[in-house]
Amino acid sequence: MFKNILKGLTSYQDSLKLINELKLWKFFLVPMAISFLFGMAIFFAAYGLSEYLGRFFAKAWIWEWGKETFTNIATGLGGLVILFLGFILYKHVVMALSAPFMSPVSERIEEHLYPQARNQVPYRDTTNMEQLWRGLRITLRNITYELTLTIPLLLLSFIPVAGIFFTILAFVIQAYYAGFGNIDYTLERHLKYKDSIHFVKRHRGIAIGIGIVFMGMLFIPVIGVILVLPFSVTAASRVTLEEMIKEENLNLPHPDR
Repeated sequence: MFKNILKGLTSYQDSLKLINELKLWKFFLVPMAISFLFGMAIFFAAYGLSEYLGRFFAKAWIWEWGKETFTNIATGLGGLVILFLGFILYKHVVMALSAPFMSPVSERIEEHLYPQARNQVPYRDTTNMEQLWRGLRITLRNITYELTLTIPLLLLSFIPVAGIFFTILAFVIQAYYAGFGNIDYTLERHLKYKDSIHFVKRHRGIAIGIGIVFMGMLFIPVIGVILVLPFSVTAASRVTLEEMIKEENLNLPHPDR
């Protein structure tokens, strides 16, 4: 597991070089705009709605003494809740909306690194509607699982000392599903819905490693939400192709890095 997490982390190596070499920036313009605008929307939602949530939660405090302090704390917690839920939705919404632009990027990387793979790795010839429906199923599945797992962990994270463990676990789960989404840009043209899920489960360490960097970049003000998709998709495409070729036992030349 830890070896695969490291593999996912290091898959970002030379991503910028590969993007420049294949002239991929033009494909990222719209996704970068989507990512930036959605990220800003979450930030302003947290800023604008936190006060309303604070006042709502403050109604639970029936005493006059300490009411202002409790309201301030509730306002801060309300903002954090919005940011947390927005953080979860951000990954899935932005990646889903960016799919029409990211899939061609993944395919170009595949053709560049492994030009012989097209005839040897399983390939799905599907319509746009089939790809859209498949992507929607993956997105809804992942959002459901992620919310089900992370919301209880969010509540448990308020437990003194032990809460640190639950916070880290929640981060790892979010990283896994972020990595899942980036890996699926490559899997969607090769594997069916259930096969893709099984593939990511077999390589969950790689998904976590990719997702850790993805999540980490989101903490970089402004520039992080702009560049996160180009680097993550490039890294995920390369390492996913490597693992698929290994599973198929293909004797294809390994690209120089």
